[in-house]
Amino acid sequence: MARPALILHGGAGARRERNYDAEVVQMRQVVEAMKARLDAGASAVDVAVEAVVMLEDSGLYVAGRGASPNLAGAYELDASLMDGSSGKAGAVAALQGFRNPVVAARAVMDRTPHVMLAGEGAALFAHDQGLEPIGDEEVWFTRAGQGEDNHPPALSHGTVGCCVLDSQGRLAAATSTAGVFGKMPGRVGDTPIPAAGTWADDCAAVSCTGQGEYFIRIAAAARTAWGVAAGQTLAQASQATIDRIGGLGGDGGLIALDRDGNIVAPFNSQGMKRAWLTTDGEVGVEVFGR
Repeated sequence: MARPALILHGGAGARRERNYDAEVVQMRQVVEAMKARLDAGASAVDVAVEAVVMLEDSGLYVAGRGASPNLAGAYELDASLMDGSSGKAGAVAALQGFRNPVVAARAVMDRTPHVMLAGEGAALFAHDQGLEPIGDEEVWFTRAGQGEDNHPPALSHGTVGCCVLDSQGRLAAATSTAGVFGKMPGRVGDTPIPAAGTWADDCAAVSCTGQGEYFIRIAAAARTAWGVAAGQTLAQASQATIDRIGGLGGDGGLIALDRDGNIVAPFNSQGMKRAWLTTDGEVGVEVFGR
């Protein structure tokens, strides 16, 4: 039996002039709730999805309720999920009209032969699966990203994600985002793309946040896990990925967890909202400290 661990993030768009007390409290609540689930024997995949649902529903991050509209005034949501033990993945891109994109991504993984559904097709699928729709968008969405560096001229910094190691030694990762003010209709970043924004295998689980275009270009999440598989430590592989992002002119961060329960969260932005549970049962929350 493995000792469970997890790490989650609320995006790498944090700015020092803002107060994040509400996010710190909420992230700790998520970790404590997921600790109880892991102690009860829940699977890594279930916990990753449940944690991200709590982050989406909070309205505190640029994911789920925290969505901002694109240039056409539409709310397009993205998410992905990967199960390290089976290698299965599911994703939705540019999903409109439904509450929890990570739940839709789970349904794609479990109930279709596909990995990703996008746009109208994703919405039709969500409807057919009986997923919860959004009513009045102006009431539901909170536009949480206002005031962070995740609105024009910068690119998306508002992702949430979670990486989990369960008591059976299984790894999983899930990531969700709702984009930023001013993005072009149909813009898709790294979040719903396995290998770019999300990855889990039998070595490591990774969830990325930052300027998604850069993370896509280097397959950031998979690159990190493959570095571990090749013999690097989790810290070495993760930092090398962020250094590569920075070398290309991008910024952001990632969270990662390996099969031994090691946890890392490197970033090159001002801050990254994150919280974690160690294999010793300790809970931590941080926004700016390294």
